[in-house]
Amino acid sequence: METIKNLWFDGHRIFMRSSEGRVLSRPLEAYLELEEATTEQRNNFTIEDEGRAIRWEELDADIHISSFYETSEPNEQNEVAVMFKRCPWLNVSEVARAIGINKSLLARYIYGISKPSEQRIMQIREAFHQFAQELQTV
Repeated sequence: METIKNLWFDGHRIFMRSSEGRVLSRPLEAYLELEEATTEQRNNFTIEDEGRAIRWEELDADIHISSFYETSEPNEQNEVAVMFKRCPWLNVSEVARAIGINKSLLARYIYGISKPSEQRIMQIREAFHQFAQELQTV
């Protein structure tokens, strides 16, 4: 079973060396907590679950080794990204809270790392409409 042996950051990417000697990486956009973290916070991790997961206690963030097997890169032209580009003042955390999901998941939708279901896209649109209605009352 392949396990995580080492982890480091370079530029806007997180890298992992496995027990099999493979070096795999993912864009930091896939992990909002890590992207927003300081260098010190990023480097304060533990390798857990018998080498299959990384834990950042201070950030309350976890990454499983399987995340590094994903090869898709960010697609910033996806529908959710376009919505946020049209309204750059919107706070990702507040939109995530409004639709009841984790801000990291919403960030992965925005950067095109994860693809939301059609139902989730409708929830995001509805949140945008609710924010627009609130702004009209000001």
